Amino acid sequence: MTATQLPASIDDTLALLDGQGYVGDRSLATVLFLALKLGRPLFLEGEAGVGKTEIAKVLASALGRDLIRLQCYEGLDVSSAVYEWNYAAQMVEIRVSEAAGDTDHADLSKSIFAERFLIKRPVLQALEPSLSGPPVFLIDELDRADEAFEAFLLEVLSDYQVTIPELGTIRAQEPPIVIITTNRTREIHDALKRRCLYHWVDYPDAARELAIVERKVPGAGERLAREVVAFVQALRADETLFKQPGVAETLDWATALTELNEIALDPDMVSDTLGVLLKYQDDIERVRGSEARRIVDDIRRENDREKAEAAGATPW
Repeated sequence: MTATQLPASIDDTLALLDGQGYVGDRSLATVLFLALKLGRPLFLEGEAGVGKTEIAKVLASALGRDLIRLQCYEGLDVSSAVYEWNYAAQMVEIRVSEAAGDTDHADLSKSIFAERFLIKRPVLQALEPSLSGPPVFLIDELDRADEAFEAFLLEVLSDYQVTIPELGTIRAQEPPIVIITTNRTREIHDALKRRCLYHWVDYPDAARELAIVERKVPGAGERLAREVVAFVQALRADETLFKQPGVAETLDWATALTELNEIALDPDMVSDTLGVLLKYQDDIERVRGSEARRIVDDIRRENDREKAEAAGATPW
């Protein structure tokens, strides 16, 4: 993987995202450019499925850097996130030393806690030098981790170092490019946020979501793509839904309908494929049937009105 230079301007950052197929807006490009320019972690918050994780993937690919991902979850600890010792290999080393008559405990202790027995997890990997340059370090869904682990990250994000009692402090020669994402299932402590630049990743408007569908699902016809986006936008306006569909679900649904050779939304097909778009049974039951038909009819009427206005006719 060949590393490329960091973007020199906001426009270059927009072009970098666009070159990787990511349809971003200028506000995102601005904060991303500043994070790269200032060497600060970027804290991305937003609903699930709006493209936060994809930003880190796109950045790593565009810059030719390694992507190191730490997927957070409840109970995540240092041994899973930072390092642990290869206990099996250490036991073999002890047995071999004992069989050879080497019983000097000081030498044996130094031997078994050598770096060759260290299993490096994502945090430690992100601090290591790389020929392609500092990696992109994605700390994904931090809100799923416990507050104790969040507190541990303060040392990493402040000084880009970790301390291993048996080896000492390991410090990055060059700080990694850090992207932190959260779905806001809980609040992240201010002490960590202060170390980052912040950006809220919102659902895209209709025009940008249509551009995303056209880019990511090129097999979808123009009419199908527009109606899919209009349907999803209508669902997001429904505050009674437990979970509104994200961009990921929009793309999945457009892909599914394309595979079914649909050229436009059909109310019956919409009801049959809602499991691709919505992930909770109560939401599916609310939309299935008459509600799906109503939304499709509204989309068709709006399309007819726009066509009539474009043709100079008086809409009825």
